[in-house]
Amino acid sequence: MKIKKRHILVVATLGILVGWLSLGGTAAIMHKTSSTEFCLSCHSMQIPYEEYQGSIHFTNAKGIRAECSDCHIPTDPVDYVITKIRATKDIYHEFVTGKIDDEDKYEAHRMEMAEAVWAQLRANDSATCRSCHSFDAMDSYEQSEDAAKMHEYGIANNQTCIDCHKGVAHFAPEPELDSEAYNRVVAQTESTAADASTVYSVAKIDLDELGSINPAVEMTVKSTQDNARNIEISGYQMKGAEQVLYMGRGQRNIIAMLSDAGQQALTVGEFEADEYGNEWRTATLAAVIEAPVLGSPEPLWSYAEELDNVYCATCHAKIPANHFTVNAWGPVAKGMGDRTDISALDLEILTKFFQNHAKDVAGH
Repeated sequence: MKIKKRHILVVATLGILVGWLSLGGTAAIMHKTSSTEFCLSCHSMQIPYEEYQGSIHFTNAKGIRAECSDCHIPTDPVDYVITKIRATKDIYHEFVTGKIDDEDKYEAHRMEMAEAVWAQLRANDSATCRSCHSFDAMDSYEQSEDAAKMHEYGIANNQTCIDCHKGVAHFAPEPELDSEAYNRVVAQTESTAADASTVYSVAKIDLDELGSINPAVEMTVKSTQDNARNIEISGYQMKGAEQVLYMGRGQRNIIAMLSDAGQQALTVGEFEADEYGNEWRTATLAAVIEAPVLGSPEPLWSYAEELDNVYCATCHAKIPANHFTVNAWGPVAKGMGDRTDISALDLEILTKFFQNHAKDVAGH
């Protein structure tokens, strides 16, 4: 049977039309459902939207705004489709389960949701971030010294954007570590041998009129009597700041704070100038303590690593302790700690962990 060219043309035209309507319609729907307006049509998106409005991606000096899709939907065709399919669960929870339909529910699931997004960004090497940002395009001279150092570190260690920028547009989950973890450390002091020759403080120790010893400080035991230990701590004093006892010469890891009486009780050496002109001398303090102590610092270091995982790694990739020097870790830890609700004791323990494993201490 001979098919007329006219019929072939009609069929081809209909095929093209149907294909255009199907593909074009699908593309239009995909585009429409990727808009910020569509995202905000869900009540549960109001909380992240308000957080986003306070971020630099919403308002900045350059006048460039990153919309929801710019951060959450990759442009790679396969990843794009997978992301859109995955997003159908949001519609399900919005209209069926009401999983995050109020602030309390949202906060209860914030960590779960954040980790899902972080995992996706790690898997695609922060593709959506890199659609606007790249290491190659960065002018390190226009960045702060700390930012330039961290980007250099990120490049050297094959890190991706989300490793350090977890709270860039939305609040990061509130970090929290159960107090039971610290209580387990304290419980281990009960097994410290009565005749231990070296012990370590688990908290600040009050020396009455002499001053105080910080957590995680090594103490040499000279003798014991009942529950009391006669101990010595050795460190360095800097001329002009004699109330402070430091871990090492030129190393500002504070191991004790001394009163006037404490300074008078010291056994000291002669002041010697360092390469910067600061004068240092050895100093040893003898005292009597009854506080619980550890026979090894390892339980404290294990606890500090838990603190690192919760309070540091929640917002950025873990930074090895040997990345900074003893003196650098002090202000770095304090500055980061101020951004969290970490307790003063926990921050001191964490700082001591970093300083005792810093790059100018490790291996010594």
